[in-house]
Amino acid sequence: MTNPDWLIRRALKVLQSDETPLYLFTLAAEEVDLVADVARIGRDEAGKLIGYQRPEKQKHVKQIQDYLDSEDPLFPNGLILALPPEVKFKSSRGPTTTDGLAVAGTLEIPIATDREGPRPAWIVDGQQRSLALARTRNRRLPVPVAGFVAPTLELQREQFLRVNTVQPLPTGLVTELLPEISSVPSARMATRQLPSALVDMLNQDKDSPFRGMIRRASTRAEEKKRAVVTDTSLVEAIRESVESPSGVLFPYRNIASGTTDTEGIRRVLLAYWGAVRETFPEAWGKSANKSRLMHGVGIRAMGRVMDRVMTHVRDDDPRAQERAAQELGLIAEKCRWTSGTWEDLGVAWNDLQNTPRHISALSNYLVRTYLAERTGRK
Repeated sequence: MTNPDWLIRRALKVLQSDETPLYLFTLAAEEVDLVADVARIGRDEAGKLIGYQRPEKQKHVKQIQDYLDSEDPLFPNGLILALPPEVKFKSSRGPTTTDGLAVAGTLEIPIATDREGPRPAWIVDGQQRSLALARTRNRRLPVPVAGFVAPTLELQREQFLRVNTVQPLPTGLVTELLPEISSVPSARMATRQLPSALVDMLNQDKDSPFRGMIRRASTRAEEKKRAVVTDTSLVEAIRESVESPSGVLFPYRNIASGTTDTEGIRRVLLAYWGAVRETFPEAWGKSANKSRLMHGVGIRAMGRVMDRVMTHVRDDDPRAQERAAQELGLIAEKCRWTSGTWEDLGVAWNDLQNTPRHISALSNYLVRTYLAERTGRK
């Protein structure tokens, strides 16, 4: 930041952690836009994840702004900011400046003299409120703020996930952020961290049949037409295989040492899903309303078929994809991804939905058919 000015505010330093100071202070509505910005989720040209915030909701922002513009608004809903390491806290003098829980003093926050330049702080919670505050007529409305020093984007993302656990974030946004942090807020989220990282790999690996086809929170508008597979279905399919002792990916995790053979998992996923594309070319890459293979129900069901098929294919076999395609050939004629009716199920191809009942029914049918055909072939 060039030529910073300093905004000085009375503040309390809350004694929660020596490593991550927490400050409570107040900003005027017009100052929020000078101090903090929103880190929109996206990806740079190299495919690296940037930011963490979902797109704004204009209707929500307008509702907040209308209230802020009313007579005598009471606005106790504060903001949570990730502050830069350059902030300075100076304790007040005297014996009554602390009660053992907090210390009174002043906080100095750098702000850029160029109003179009980058802001020193990032909004971790309250992006809709911050946008409304930037537009309200009550420019001097005092706004309560909680700020913590966050020198890294990883720490900002971690806190963003933690403060949004009461009102759940969109599942796709959470799963895309998980691989980027080391301290996961909950055990439930932790189970999706590795699968989400593998989905990132499938979406970016030049050898992946899914390359550019997986829709994530960071997917740009111009890319969404080709991104026909939702990341949450693929994350769940991989998670099942990794977590279940009967899953083909389960042996690649060493629970005792906490290590994972990600390269081995990569080989399995590329070989299997490459074989799926090869076996069902007419259904691959189409939108979910034209192909149930690309639909959540198809991805989840074929993920369970993977656990059966890939037990007969070595991941280090140079012909792994070819051999997987031979295995899938046993069920190919029974599949109705783009037209017709599924035998035994009595369901039209486009009546299958991404529900537990339909996922279970389709999975059981495909696995049962595969095992029967394979036994008959012997």
